[in-house]
Amino acid sequence: MKIELHEISIADIVKNYVDREEEGVIGYDGKLNIRPKYQREFVYDEKKRNAVIDTIMKGFPLNVMYWVKNEDDSFEVLDGQQRTISFCQYVNGEFSVGDRYFHSLTRTEQDKILGYRVLVYFCEGNDREKLDWFRIINIAGEKLTEQELRNATYTGSWLTHAKSIFSKSGCAAYLLAKDYVGGSPIRQEILETALNWISKGRIEDYMSVHQHDPNANELWTYFRNVIEWVKLTFVTYRKEMKGVDWGALYDEFHGKTFDTAELEQKIASLMADDDVTNKKGVYPYVLTGREKYLNLRAFTENQKRQAYERQGGICPYCVAERRAKIHYEIGEMEGDHITPWCEGGRTVVENLQMLCKEHNRAKSNR
Repeated sequence: MKIELHEISIADIVKNYVDREEEGVIGYDGKLNIRPKYQREFVYDEKKRNAVIDTIMKGFPLNVMYWVKNEDDSFEVLDGQQRTISFCQYVNGEFSVGDRYFHSLTRTEQDKILGYRVLVYFCEGNDREKLDWFRIINIAGEKLTEQELRNATYTGSWLTHAKSIFSKSGCAAYLLAKDYVGGSPIRQEILETALNWISKGRIEDYMSVHQHDPNANELWTYFRNVIEWVKLTFVTYRKEMKGVDWGALYDEFHGKTFDTAELEQKIASLMADDDVTNKKGVYPYVLTGREKYLNLRAFTENQKRQAYERQGGICPYCVAERRAKIHYEIGEMEGDHITPWCEGGRTVVENLQMLCKEHNRAKSNR
């Protein structure tokens, strides 16, 4: 990848600055896309924005910025969007610092800002090099998410449409699924979730294949289907439903018919079960039957000590199978439910037996 360092004045960067909202933010006399369509909306708060202007007015250095040079000799801001928009908006008169707008500064103060020279690296390379470089420089300021890094690489007609659905404040995907999917649309987290679901975790492969599609209708349809299936299958909403990996459950089970009343009864019982420490895992558990989702409460060290002393360090399975009373140290034994949890056994000392590691693990594998 080719990288060159340049010094560019603020006066040059703000020349013909315009904020086109959905179409992006443009500067550098029309040659610089300050906020490409794959980037997030402006996120600096007033304190950070004002700090940028204060740094410039004092003549202190801003962190170096990175622009990607396109084949037509135009540029896109790779790193430094927030800082660039901050000083462009200030020169454009969109906010004041200390009750002083740019137009109210003295001519000397204005010239100092406009003459301030920003250090910018021009970067040229292919998509893969661009993504790798983006990851390397993404170490300061408003750190980009992995999905924002992907957006920087796979920009195109598909992404533009996908962002209009998944990546704007109050977007359609957020309004539909905010109770079921975590994250911020602006930080691309809802888009990432949808992509992760439809691609089975191979997000970059999916984006590469669809990069130049005219729209993201396939993704939007799939996402809507998942959320609609969740709402129809689990008729009582609980806050624990937010953030479940619904896409994987939809893929495995949407073709099956469930008794929703029976599911609700099971869920209510599990939510009240003190042994279930991961309540969010109740939803995949009632469909799959896999106890790993529940993170069942383990026996405490005190409970295991009580059972160990009660048994005198003897494993009952060794007695039953080998006719031998082999004595074990407590560290050589493990706690086991006498009546399994799935059969109603509780995690209490009365339902605890200590087994040698060999027999406990053999029992677990049955």
